[in-house]
Amino acid sequence: MSRFSEVKNLVLSLEGDFEKFYDKGNQAAGTRVRKGMQELKNLAQEIRTEVQDKKNAG
Repeated sequence: MSRFSEVKNLVLSLEGDFEKFYDKGNQAAGTRVRKGMQELKNLAQEIRTEVQDKKNAG
């Protein structure tokens, strides 16, 4: 369940940058959003692999 917490914490950490980019047009915040979304994508792929490995092992 700690993996779920990692995903949730990452998304929550991006909230401020989402607001700054979409509501205020802050371009630097957009860069941080893109970086965070890439991290989220990588984390999601790691979790997918773990789930698949665990599913196939059992």
